[in-house]
Parts: sequence; structure tokens; C-alpha cells
Amino acid sequence: MNGPALLKCICDETRFEILELLQKNNELCVKDFVEKLEKDQPLISHHLKTLKQCGIVISRNEGKKAMYAIANSQLSSLMSIITKTTKKIPNLC
Repeated sequence: MNGPALLKCICDETRFEILELLQKNNELCVKDFVEKLEKDQPLISHHLKTLKQCGIVISRNEGKKAMYAIANSQLSSLMSIITKTTKKIPNLC
């Protein structure tokens, strides 16, 4: 994925918040995001689908729920740097 495509995927406030949570928690389910972000489940699911399509997030089934994580260590490191550097990324996009 090239830089502009990556930025397009993370340049949404909700997707950025999802990635921040995954950076801190490694793996979460939709219910976790709904509770922590206080947003509706359909909205969270939509953004997780977008992040999966971009190759930023992966999922695995655990019983009846899907667990989500950042796709690889390079992306995880990049998200760590971005979140430490600025909270303004979604606003800059």
C-alpha cells in the first residue's frame, strides 16, 4: 500500500481511534470498540471493514465473535509513532 492510500484509510477520526485502541490493546472485538468509543455497532463494523479492505487490520474468529488486530508489526510500529507524534492526523486529512 502506498502512502496516500494508507493516509486515506486512517484519515477518519473513528478509524484513527480504532487504530489507537488496537495499538494499546493488541486485539479487540466489536463490542470492545463500541464500549470504549461510545459509538454505534454498525458504524464500528463499517470502519473495521474499511480498515480490513485497506490491509491495515486483520480479524480472526473466536467463537461467535471476531477479534481484530493491526495486520503486522510494521503497521503497528507506524501507528505507535503517529499516535505519539500527533493527535491531529484526522484533522490534517
